[in-house]
Amino acid sequence: MSETVTIERLCATLETFGLKHAPKQLADLLESAESAELSHREFLSMLLTSEVKGRNERKRKRNYAAAHFPPSVRPIEEFDCSELEGGITEGQIAQLKELTWLDGCGNIIFAGPPGLGKTMLALGLGLHAINEGYTVAYEKMESLISILDRANHERNAGFRLRYIKKVQMVITDEIGYTPITREQANRFFSFISDTYERTSIVFTTNKQIPEWAEMMGDPVITTAMMDRVLHHARCFSLRGESYRLKHPDLFTDMN
Repeated sequence: MSETVTIERLCATLETFGLKHAPKQLADLLESAESAELSHREFLSMLLTSEVKGRNERKRKRNYAAAHFPPSVRPIEEFDCSELEGGITEGQIAQLKELTWLDGCGNIIFAGPPGLGKTMLALGLGLHAINEGYTVAYEKMESLISILDRANHERNAGFRLRYIKKVQMVITDEIGYTPITREQANRFFSFISDTYERTSIVFTTNKQIPEWAEMMGDPVITTAMMDRVLHHARCFSLRGESYRLKHPDLFTDMN
């Protein structure tokens, strides 16, 4: 029996136990184990580790696709706080990257004028969370409102809304750019209530918190909603010259 046949049979056996990634690397793993004179236990550990890594990478790619990020998402490490006059520091970004707020279903608000990198920060956090094994959904406020409007009578919208409600982090981008009706405000409030203390929401907005009532069109609903949003929230009010204008390459295809 040749070595090739032996490896093929080993691969087939591994596949019967549901292993999909380790068989693809078995030949290389055997060669490495023989060269390093690994023990049986060490080889088994290496084999299973390769399977776990493969499954995690497959899960990461699936979660990334389901997030519906815009093109050209940049790592949060590329955000340079020194470009701003204030509002967030490198130390605060490092704390956000620890994701303890996400484990505690806390919310994040990035506020400030257009062009300061609010969306880049939010997406960078989302990308980091996915790389750490969390589930994320991204929607612009206008798109989320449309999904909420259509969820009861359109299958795709209903499916997307169910997914958004079950992920661990929802990025709601550009709150305040588009006015919404009172009926839409009611649906958005219901969404916030449904996800309260079960999901973390990262908001980006060009309006300060007191101005949200004008956007929502109903001070009572806004107050009730903000009680939930701010209960476990960290707010960052960015200040400075347009980050987007100084670094247009970082925002290619990102509106």
